Amino acid sequence: MARIIVVTSGKGGVGKTTTSAAIAMGLAKKGHKTAVIDFDVGLRNLDLIMGCERRVVYDFINVVNGEATLHQALIKDKNCSQLYILPASQTRDKDALSKEGVEKVLDELSKTFKYIVCDSPAGIEKGAHLAMYFADDAFVVTNPEVSSVRDSDRMLGLMSSKSRRAEQNLEPIKEYLLLSRYSPERVKLGEMLSVEDVQEILSLHLLGVIPESKSVLNASNAGIPIILDEKSDAGQAYADIVARYLGEEKPHRFIEDKKGFFGKLFGGK
Repeated sequence: MARIIVVTSGKGGVGKTTTSAAIAMGLAKKGHKTAVIDFDVGLRNLDLIMGCERRVVYDFINVVNGEATLHQALIKDKNCSQLYILPASQTRDKDALSKEGVEKVLDELSKTFKYIVCDSPAGIEKGAHLAMYFADDAFVVTNPEVSSVRDSDRMLGLMSSKSRRAEQNLEPIKEYLLLSRYSPERVKLGEMLSVEDVQEILSLHLLGVIPESKSVLNASNAGIPIILDEKSDAGQAYADIVARYLGEEKPHRFIEDKKGFFGKLFGGK
């Protein structure tokens, strides 16, 4: 059976789709057959970040409605043969998704895939609820700011009460914290919450910290998941996150100010 991962948050613009693309690519690069699904019906950005927007013929809604088979809709990634993308529809309404339809697609994918990554839309509407309903694991992406953390806390409440696992009294969804757009310098200036602040509010296992980085935008514009940019801090951070999720011991990086002691010694502030 596949492990279903939802990448979620309460707030938009925190990096969910970037994270979904990076995590899915990272798992596939480790040799695990992985599918990544865009649940953001009506907007659709995952295909852009994966660089396959011109290859979209059928989408998630077509499969749910029986207008295309899963085989027809899945797009094989050009960078990794173990990764497949199921794009969202740009023309349908969010209500086109149904719990029965989503379950059918996930059940079919589970027969041949090891991991299924669900890229959730922001907020608590239908698409977000369906993205997290069937999850085994949740990657909660939040920025180090009060409104983002508060909205993520609300999503945690929904997952603990309205998921399939909660309804069937099964083992709860495993929840992991991904702190994105983190800047130790701005934390020192009091402009951002620290890692400790966020953990204290959410009480989640920290899977990784993704530093604020221009390389994320550059990779998105190029249609390449940031994890493939191994020279960038953000790419390395996502590689560490995938490794930790798969059970490897990795020290946390990008939490401390890079200048540190030696930077101050030689004139840094």
